[in-house]
Amino acid sequence: MQPLELPQGVDEPPSLLLWRLDDLIPLILMLVIGILSDRLWLFLVIGFVLSRLYGRFRDSRPDGFALHWCYWHGLLPLTARSCPNPFSRRWRA
Repeated sequence: MQPLELPQGVDEPPSLLLWRLDDLIPLILMLVIGILSDRLWLFLVIGFVLSRLYGRFRDSRPDGFALHWCYWHGLLPLTARSCPNPFSRRWRA
């Protein structure tokens, strides 16, 4: 039996040029806030720092940790019928 080669990039998150999309979200959000508040450079620096901090946070934890954290704290509502309530800490059988 011949070994089967699987492509490496199938499960990769979406990216824009060289950056992952979740790294760019804080930067783009701070860019928009900076344009609206007329403090572009200040908010670009804040967005760059937030993006770097999130990258370090993401690299030190398992894949999908941020989504699980958001669900656990009730920030990510799911509409599936089989999803339990994230605020329920006691389970009945």
